Amino acid sequence: MRITNLKVDGYERVAQAEDEASGLRAFISVHSTRLGPSLGGMRLWPYATEDAALEDVLRLSRAMTYKSAVAGTGLGGGKSVIIADPRDKSDALFEAMGRFVEDFAGAYITAEDVNVGIPDLRAVRRITSHVTGLSVEEGGGGNPRAATALGCFLGVGAAMLRAAGSADLAGKTVAVQGLGSVGYGLAEHLARAGARLVAADVNRERVERAIAELGAEVVAPEDVYDVECDVLAPCALGGVLNDD
Repeated sequence: MRITNLKVDGYERVAQAEDEASGLRAFISVHSTRLGPSLGGMRLWPYATEDAALEDVLRLSRAMTYKSAVAGTGLGGGKSVIIADPRDKSDALFEAMGRFVEDFAGAYITAEDVNVGIPDLRAVRRITSHVTGLSVEEGGGGNPRAATALGCFLGVGAAMLRAAGSADLAGKTVAVQGLGSVGYGLAEHLARAGARLVAADVNRERVERAIAELGAEVVAPEDVYDVECDVLAPCALGGVLNDD
């Protein structure tokens, strides 16, 4: 495996790994360990370019620093991304990623993220102990999806309280962009709270499920920004809210 450190202003360590045997191409970014070792999930995505992957890992690791600080976790901010098609996942790929994580000597702790689940982390854990999010039976806290969805729901209520003077979501229109594990969990909370749901996702099966189970209205992914709503919940890959 070849590991190359990259100089990025404002970040403690950013590195790129390439492993010919497993096909691994990945980045790890440690934004800050000022409050403790950096924590952030491992994302696997077929990025179009290495620059796109690097931009994502930098953005996500910086956000983790702020989230950890606000939540008072005693942890810093980090993230890792793997450039790959989810259909090409293998134990060899994740074991190689484990060697990459181990190179950070505890400064970075990894966990689940998009296209990476508990079975994948088991392969990582065979190489490094700097892994969390494993099953409860294995001494971990389990998949964080439910907690993340609940946190998003509480955040929506807090935002409405500040903007409109009430956290009551009954009758309010919420546009949910992305119905993955977290997005669908958020939609379930919103439906129970009496919100009117407008959902968008590229996966038709998820859309049909939201219609059948939650009574959601549906728009095409490219039309979600035009929905007249009280709240827009961006639950897709990220980078939606920006200076533009």
